[in-house]
Amino acid sequence: MYYIGIMSGTSLDGIDAVLVDFSGPSFSLLHTCYIPYDPPLRAALLGLNQAGENELHRAAILSNQLSGWYAQAVGRLLEKSGIGPGEIIAVGCHGQTIRHCPQPENGYSIQLVNGALLVELTGMTVVTDFRSRDIAAGGQGAPLVPAFHHEMFAHQDIHRLIINIGGITNITSLPVSGGVNGFDCGPGNMLMDAWCLKHTGMTYDHNGSWAESGRVINPLLENLLNFPYFSLPPPKSTGREMFSLDWLQPCLRGDEATQDVQSTLLQLTVRTITDSVETYYPAVRELYLCGGGAHNGTLVTRLQQQLPGRRINLTDALGIEADWVEACAFAWLARQSIERAPGNLPAVTGATGSRTLGAIYPA
Repeated sequence: MYYIGIMSGTSLDGIDAVLVDFSGPSFSLLHTCYIPYDPPLRAALLGLNQAGENELHRAAILSNQLSGWYAQAVGRLLEKSGIGPGEIIAVGCHGQTIRHCPQPENGYSIQLVNGALLVELTGMTVVTDFRSRDIAAGGQGAPLVPAFHHEMFAHQDIHRLIINIGGITNITSLPVSGGVNGFDCGPGNMLMDAWCLKHTGMTYDHNGSWAESGRVINPLLENLLNFPYFSLPPPKSTGREMFSLDWLQPCLRGDEATQDVQSTLLQLTVRTITDSVETYYPAVRELYLCGGGAHNGTLVTRLQQQLPGRRINLTDALGIEADWVEACAFAWLARQSIERAPGNLPAVTGATGSRTLGAIYPA
């Protein structure tokens, strides 16, 4: 029951890939692989997040290039494991999101990956396009990982929250009884990374040290928090189309210290998480973090300060390291697709019912 999961998220930092085994009584994460994007590829992908000249051609070329990168990740996993391509049931590849516009009418979400080419490059069955079926059924197409969170992290006696801090932050509620729910809180690392790159040349603020050197600009923070998305009720999802430096710029006076803006952006991520917890899950005492933001010490410290009395830990404590949860989720979603089993949670995405997700490209 070997599956491979591949995730490249809205942070646009690179590719996470995992080899997992579903054959035992519990899930087993066997091998992992991370391939960082080089600067030209990252810049080209960022350029497709907004309308531009010849974008259809650029998107098609990048889709083919990305498929080559995904195939490299698959090859590295097989090399580590000694497992042959014929033993892999399927590769679940989320693809690289360049647009996420899940409006009630004519909604869509675009992830770059050429599934047919990835089959040719790997010789394995590939499952892609996980969001479209949920959107067609009236849902947001995201977040999709809460179903996996429920499968792996739910506890029969303890209400837990799983908080994934990637480019976007999403939250999953795993109650003892009742339905699972969750939603995108708002920007996670996305704005911080963009501001850091613009003003320091670094792709991210290691451990939040630059943010820690600044101070929170409270009027700016309150102005940002007044943005209507944050007060929308779930189900809801978002992406780069909504939160970018173009969104931030009109809120700046222009004379702010750059480290103070970084500190404020970090606090925005903290506040959107804590406000969501206090609004929807005030009684929950166990929170588990995953995604790149889980390693931002300044962010985690502020989160604990804002949520006293809660136990905040990494998903490592539940058996899956924080860096690999989303890639594992797409291996699981690929299995659900191959087995014709539901992959979405209507209470999370807003779809009219459970659906089998993904387009299958047979080997």
